[in-house]
Amino acid sequence: MKKVVRKMLMIVTVLILVSAIYLIWDNQRVKVVEQTVEIQDLASELEGLTILQITDLHEKNFGQNQEKIIQSINRLEYDVIVFTGDMLNGEDSTNYKPFYNLIEGIDNKEFALYVPGNADPENYYIDSENNYVLNEFVQGMEERGVSLLESASYFEKDGARVRFDMFEMSILHPDQGVVVAEGRVLPQYAHTREYREHHSRLAEEIHTLDEENHDLLVALNHYPVVDERIEQLQSGRYVWRDFDLIMAGHYHGGQIRVPFIGALFVPEPWHSRGGLLPSSDRVSGLWEYEDTQQYVSRGLGASNFIPFLNFRVFNTPEINLITFKNLSSS
Repeated sequence: MKKVVRKMLMIVTVLILVSAIYLIWDNQRVKVVEQTVEIQDLASELEGLTILQITDLHEKNFGQNQEKIIQSINRLEYDVIVFTGDMLNGEDSTNYKPFYNLIEGIDNKEFALYVPGNADPENYYIDSENNYVLNEFVQGMEERGVSLLESASYFEKDGARVRFDMFEMSILHPDQGVVVAEGRVLPQYAHTREYREHHSRLAEEIHTLDEENHDLLVALNHYPVVDERIEQLQSGRYVWRDFDLIMAGHYHGGQIRVPFIGALFVPEPWHSRGGLLPSSDRVSGLWEYEDTQQYVSRGLGASNFIPFLNFRVFNTPEINLITFKNLSSS
């Protein structure tokens, strides 16, 4: 009996050791996940349009000065690169170097956009003289070639236009003033006149854009837009647009995944169990609801929400290459 127990303990010890070695190795590598998104009647000029998505870095380093991930990115061909939030580990963090090293090493930043996540600092702050000032993190990012997306931005390819919307701004109606949209966190300075004026200007700017003056509409957001929230936005005081694709991150694909089961948890208060044991088709990848396609990346880093679980389990870090294709030609 003792021999059996010793043998079992040895097997368990070996399995734990092998798993630990694998997890350490797996957390240090990056895979490129490719996804084709089919669009009905896509303009011929946009056939093959590519968007590279990078999200949820959480200050993680992949080799010295991010050399591993930079090499992976610079081997790819793409038209647009987007960063969908959580580049830092908290809004008070000043550890900008992992993100700055990353964007400094990327060759193709001709059209690069960023939307903030919940772990990033607020875009602006009110200084001692009541000036509305762009955060130094965002300033440094823009100096390195990545633009903050606050309302909408256009990318042109062979005469066709792709409009990128900051999702949380695009759904707000300027006549409603500063409202708290469900799932949207307002900044600490939301009560200030400076913020209200800036917010109203952005809302008016995106609301008055010609809805026919683009060939493809892509919304960028940090948070996935769950089915229940889509229903709420479509039936309330908000503006629901004819998005061709929504791109998001935040979930990490379920930071801890179990083989044959999938994600154990995603941070999603809209889900019935608060994100516990989520539906596998609403964790990462491409899905569609109410004729709106959405792509959610598993991202790169790990949240420190639970400090001793600040790593991924059976969940390889990823960047995502989205290619658009005409549905009628498939």
